[in-house]
Amino acid sequence: MGKTSLYLGVDVGSVSTNLVLINDENEVVEKLYLRTSGQPINALRTGMKMLSEKYGRNTVIRGVGTTGSGRQLASVIIGADIIKNEITTHAVAAQMLVPDVRTILEIGGQDSKIIILKNGVVYDFGMNTVCAAGTGSFLDRQAARLEIPIEEFGSYALKSKSPVRIAGRCAVFAESDMIHKQQTGHSIEDIINGLCEALVRNFLNNLAKGKDLEDTIVFQGGVAANVGIVAAFERAIGKKIVIPKYYDVMGAYGAALIAKEKMEKGSQPSNFYGFEVAENEYKAKSIECNDCSNLCEVIEITSNDEALARWGDRCGKWSSGIKKESVG
Repeated sequence: MGKTSLYLGVDVGSVSTNLVLINDENEVVEKLYLRTSGQPINALRTGMKMLSEKYGRNTVIRGVGTTGSGRQLASVIIGADIIKNEITTHAVAAQMLVPDVRTILEIGGQDSKIIILKNGVVYDFGMNTVCAAGTGSFLDRQAARLEIPIEEFGSYALKSKSPVRIAGRCAVFAESDMIHKQQTGHSIEDIINGLCEALVRNFLNNLAKGKDLEDTIVFQGGVAANVGIVAAFERAIGKKIVIPKYYDVMGAYGAALIAKEKMEKGSQPSNFYGFEVAENEYKAKSIECNDCSNLCEVIEITSNDEALARWGDRCGKWSSGIKKESVG
């Protein structure tokens, strides 16, 4: 019996590390959503080990794509065929699942983004990587403070009878305002609903300002599981929002789709190093280059005292020509 051909997509973010395997029909056969916990290399190794135990013997990985803030790191460790930014991978994934999508709203753990599509091409986009008040990690923190499981956070918002207005432009102000509203006797349900509306207001004012949000509107990212946020978006926009099937791993799914398309067009074998990379030890360190006024911060990845990759230098002195040289 022959081995099954699959394609791997990896999305390494600051909050989660997601791995997706797709088949020749672009169907997701496996998806992993792991907490990065500040250690992306360990999260990657854990994910690869889990995939290896389930698929390693009977599977051939024909192509690999990486995305997310840690896409370069992931590429070095597992051997990628394509490295793409989150805008591209989220757009590709959304169009695969919702072909008539025109607007993509995405809220992850540490950032949020809006993508406008025209004729199947990214026409405009906006990203927020600065303000914590518009992200999933802020909701996580408030859920913990209120001692409510984050999975139930949205359902509390739906029970609200009279939502209160929470200052949502800044995470610090929002938290202070929530505490004040609690002290003045407002119910938890109304406060949570107010928080959901504040996050949506923040998103629309900062990212969607001046943009025409045309149907079909797709909402993806981990926060799409929060029914309170979804309801707040629909109230604010006045339109129905679609939650795609793989909303929580769309970046990884898009990376796998792009890798599959590339490998099907060519005849070269994949750069994938194999599932055994999960057994290797990796180290990352920062090097400050003082050879010119740029003072570049170079990131170096090593395994078994060998340099696998370097990046971050503007001139290419450190990153070009690296050939597994020994590290002193």
